[in-house]
Amino acid sequence: MNILDFLTLGASSSSATFSSFILIILMIALMYFFMIRPQQKQRKQHQEMMNDMHKGDEVVTIGRLHGKIDSINKEDRTVTLDCEGIYLTFDMVAIARVVKSSTAAPAEKKTASEDSAAERPAEKPAEEEKADSKPADDSDAGEQAK
Repeated sequence: MNILDFLTLGASSSSATFSSFILIILMIALMYFFMIRPQQKQRKQHQEMMNDMHKGDEVVTIGRLHGKIDSINKEDRTVTLDCEGIYLTFDMVAIARVVKSSTAAPAEKKTASEDSAAERPAEKPAEEEKADSKPADDSDAGEQAK
């Protein structure tokens, strides 16, 4: 065995070690982007939802109990829910999601009234066209002649 063969053998094993090291780093990076980062985003969204809860919001707990928030104690991190007249106290971490926000409800009502107001003018000309197309009654003709 000559020295040149020994150096080449050593070089090939170090490149294999280097490529396996790069593969491990690549796997850790993929794991971060596919597992850890989405979980951090989800946790951040949940924390924002918890901070935006107000009295009157409809929520669902982690036990799938539906109720309306009666009071929030930020010092103790507890929430009192009104579940059809039964008041239950939960830790804030027990709230899975906010179903309907009490601040969003007036906005929805406003949009619904705007939608109906937008439809009304469109309906009136149609009604006026129907009235114009009807033949005049005898009582209307008599009143117009007087």
